[in-house]
Amino acid sequence: MSLFSKIKGCIAFICYFLNTIFWTVPILVFSIVKLIPVAIVQKICSYILDNCATAWISVNNVVESIFHPVRIHITGDRTFSEQEWYMVIANHQSWVDILILQRVFNRKIPFLKFFLKQELIYVPILGLAWWALDFPFMRRYSSAELRKNPKLKGKDIEITRKACEKFKTKPVSVMNFVEGTRFSNAKHHKQQSPFKHLLKPKAGGMAFALSAMGEHINTLVDVTIYYPEQVPSYWQYICGALKDVHVHIHVSDIPHSMRGDYLQDREFKIDFQEQLNQLWLKKDQQLQVLADEAKRKA
Repeated sequence: MSLFSKIKGCIAFICYFLNTIFWTVPILVFSIVKLIPVAIVQKICSYILDNCATAWISVNNVVESIFHPVRIHITGDRTFSEQEWYMVIANHQSWVDILILQRVFNRKIPFLKFFLKQELIYVPILGLAWWALDFPFMRRYSSAELRKNPKLKGKDIEITRKACEKFKTKPVSVMNFVEGTRFSNAKHHKQQSPFKHLLKPKAGGMAFALSAMGEHINTLVDVTIYYPEQVPSYWQYICGALKDVHVHIHVSDIPHSMRGDYLQDREFKIDFQEQLNQLWLKKDQQLQVLADEAKRKA
């Protein structure tokens, strides 16, 4: 990586930082106003907060276009609405995935709300912004923790349901990286994943979100992200190392068979996992197609 690229990366990072500070201030102010227990006030604040977040991402996209432009090759479905509720799922390889998704969908669908690990609420500035924007923070308990304290069983599910209840009042896009973690060869080998390019999908979070949202959310947006050269780190990304990325989008109705009691209904749980595995099999095949195309063009 050249010195010039590193300098551009530093300038881009400063621009992102200043833009984040600028928009975090009104986001925090209106999040406090939103605490007033008056429905109309809370609804208006929700719209203002999402508009602030959308503007935040729009400015970030301008910074990208100036300092480290990326060509995003989009295939598949492209018809969306900001007035619809969406469940968005994608494969996960890098923090850059989030930035790519935000660029692809900004101002096309309602602002993306990600399921985040509980620990991320402590990230300076961003953690507060995510909290203010009603991002659902998840705490997953290990088997050892559950054995030690059985009362924790079902706690993460209840948190998911409460978070999704907030999403019923206005259109939203619920984003879920169903692999639960970023792909790596070590994790792939440890899992003995049946997929060539993917980790095993974790069905619980998606199933609970669909159950909590009920009929409010009817459309699934399945996104496949492929980096033709190498999976970039955030630093490589802002320094301009990423030139091209391929994004394939498949939109479908969410079938009734994907709604049910994932915790208590064992038959539904098995069926849901199988349906998600089938989606993941198609995604794995799509990634292979994109990899083969990249090899032919190389």
